[in-house]
Amino acid sequence: MKISCIQMDMRLGEADWNFAHAEELVRSTVAAEHPDVVVLPETWNTGFFPKELAPCADQDGERTKAVFSALARELNVNIVCGSVANQKADGFYNTSYVFDRSGAVVAEYDKTHLFTPSGEHEAFQAGTHTCRFQLEGQKCGLIICYDIRFPELTRTMTLEGMDLLFVVAQWPEKRTMHLETLARARAIENQMFLALCNSAASDTACGGHSAVIDPWGEYLAHAGDGETTITGELDFSVIEGIRSSINVFRDRRPELYKIN
Repeated sequence: MKISCIQMDMRLGEADWNFAHAEELVRSTVAAEHPDVVVLPETWNTGFFPKELAPCADQDGERTKAVFSALARELNVNIVCGSVANQKADGFYNTSYVFDRSGAVVAEYDKTHLFTPSGEHEAFQAGTHTCRFQLEGQKCGLIICYDIRFPELTRTMTLEGMDLLFVVAQWPEKRTMHLETLARARAIENQMFLALCNSAASDTACGGHSAVIDPWGEYLAHAGDGETTITGELDFSVIEGIRSSINVFRDRRPELYKIN
């Protein structure tokens, strides 16, 4: 599987410009890289996040689904559509959508861990479910930004069946070391591939450093800062050997773990 992560810059609160720019980047990436999957960052439609969400948020994903379902079908590519600021009946959510090559929505996920230091919990409602799905016959999962700081979430998803985790983010430059460390740790401890797509949003000083990481924690592709695209190729046949040679799942002691 060939994955391209689009480390997009966007304009805070300017949804029309951001939609046009995201579509342009997806088209140019598919033309240049011919990936199986393209990935966008967190809240690319609004940035993270404008003071007034209502004028620029999507409405129950209608615009996102209309644009990117058609784009996935036209370009014959799977799109992990980052996440969008999204207004539903009971409030605003930070919502991810995943489209397969036919344009079908194969996954929808509302961010479950809201970043309280920035007040995200005051603007958004928290999601209530995890997100696993299949692309190209591979078992995948998705989390959003702050979710990566909660290893019990990723471990739960892996135990339920996951070989590739997508992480979409608006992670600040000043904590880049945390992001890189956490991403490699999640890949290593769960013996899976991980595709991290961080924003390069200049308005909110996001730091980029998107990455495609193998189950040993090695970089298959790694970005610096600024708007760019990285592409990595995944060979899922290596996972069985890694998990059998260091069988952390067999050696777990769940009767000792007290996580509530």
